[in-house]
Amino acid sequence: MKAVQVVGYHEPLRMTDVPEPAVTGPHDVVVRIGGAGVCRTDLHILEGQWREKSGVTLPYTIGHENAGWVHAVGSAVTNVAEGDKVIVHPLITCGLCRACRFGDDVHCEQSQFPGIDTAGGYAEYLKTSARSVVKIDDSLEPADVAALADAGLTAYHAAAKAARRLRPGDKCVVIGAGGLGHIGIQVLKAISAAELIVVDRNPDAVKLAVSIGADHGVVGDGTQVSQVLDLTGGHGAEAVIDFVGEGGATSDGIAMLRRAGDYHVVGYGENIDVPTIDVISTEINLIGNLVGSYNDLCELMVLAAQGRVKLHTARYRLEEFQSALDDLDAGRIRGRAILVP
Repeated sequence: MKAVQVVGYHEPLRMTDVPEPAVTGPHDVVVRIGGAGVCRTDLHILEGQWREKSGVTLPYTIGHENAGWVHAVGSAVTNVAEGDKVIVHPLITCGLCRACRFGDDVHCEQSQFPGIDTAGGYAEYLKTSARSVVKIDDSLEPADVAALADAGLTAYHAAAKAARRLRPGDKCVVIGAGGLGHIGIQVLKAISAAELIVVDRNPDAVKLAVSIGADHGVVGDGTQVSQVLDLTGGHGAEAVIDFVGEGGATSDGIAMLRRAGDYHVVGYGENIDVPTIDVISTEINLIGNLVGSYNDLCELMVLAAQGRVKLHTARYRLEEFQSALDDLDAGRIRGRAILVP
């Protein structure tokens, strides 16, 4: 089959022919890829940022946001059958460790991460596990929802965590209305009654945010902190969800926060510099957010089927992988780029 592989760090990806994955274990599921999301993490992989953390042996197939149709199943698989439409949770988990037993499978002690430390979905077929596949509604197409498997799931996880503490009348700031942020905005509007303020340096992204439910849009022109404070009566917001995490976003996010507020870190790239006396004197909470759990993905698919979360996508043929990466790197994509074999 055709697959796009990392052959060396700081080198272009290469399309090659590799063996089609086969079922070898009772819980294996082979998925025929209908869409694979192109993520900024893929650029970071090529830059070598994940080299030591993943420990993966090159060459390997990249791609961790995947959806498609079940192609083959192992003898013990009962939750899906050949031909089912599915979205693939980005982790293959054991189901037996303490984290999995608690339903916190994101922190599985034995997990594999297709596209990061094992073969991913920039290919015609992907091998995963019965624990990782979620059947999707017939109204949804794999290419339309593929990026919800990681970008959408990460955004949902952070938004749902924030929403548990947000009350009607509270203010929530979202920093960044791009690939993750535009999903988080929709999730927050679907599950929370909080007033939503979205900050982005790109005026077009701010317009998109308002069109999909943001109550206020703020263009990051250097006055974004004062604008947010004005919108919150000078108090700051009860929650800030930062989908950027670099370029000064972290200092802005802390400055936009109310006393005892929650600062959710999703994007990454710079350090958070807060004097400890400020943390304790205001009782602010700094909260990290990784990708969501299997159950989070199931809940997100319900919102997608209801039409309450829609992914803005740009499609590319699998052979156009380099164009997709170049467009992502240059900031030419609104929403998410999707490779379609």
